[in-house]
Amino acid sequence: MISACLEIIGLGLSVIGTLLVMVACGLPMWKVSAFIEGNILVAQNIWDGLWMSCVVQSTGQMQCKMHDSVLALTTDLQTARALTIISAVLGVLALMITIAGAQCTNCISKESIKARVVNVGGVIYIIAGLFVLVQFYDPHVPYSKKREIGAALYIGWAGSAMLLVGGAILCFSRPQDEKSSYPLKYIPPPTKSTSLNGDYDKRNYV
Repeated sequence: MISACLEIIGLGLSVIGTLLVMVACGLPMWKVSAFIEGNILVAQNIWDGLWMSCVVQSTGQMQCKMHDSVLALTTDLQTARALTIISAVLGVLALMITIAGAQCTNCISKESIKARVVNVGGVIYIIAGLFVLVQFYDPHVPYSKKREIGAALYIGWAGSAMLLVGGAILCFSRPQDEKSSYPLKYIPPPTKSTSLNGDYDKRNYV
């Protein structure tokens, strides 16, 4: 019962973490305009995302443009796009693996194999969470092009934390139990034999 509850908690956290990573991947607010050394842009704010760049005017109007090519992105955004996509794919893969080995499903009949499958799903979730934690900083970027961390990164880090915690719970929710693999068998004690005349055999006495 406890292991089943841990599975549900770990799987729930991991699914929420995967969804947050997907949301962070689609948002354009990975890097926003920075106010550094007097470089204050009051008329407009610039957002750089993995798929588009947006300019937000002070009047509230916003114009976005999709990136024409991956090569047009900076090195950190290229790496972030690749790692975020890989993390989302691993999250979906881990979900299918974990469901296949969960106690509430009958995809696998043997309990020891189901426990190992759930543990593998937890490890994949942990790997997916680690991919989101990568963030690069280039000190050679001019101050006029400096950007601050946007909201999408904070959402991604929150999803990464849920993936790490949920994956760890899944890894320890189904410990290997050798007793369950080798069930005990009851062996009845030997019975005393009787002779043909109904009396106990003399060999039963010492």
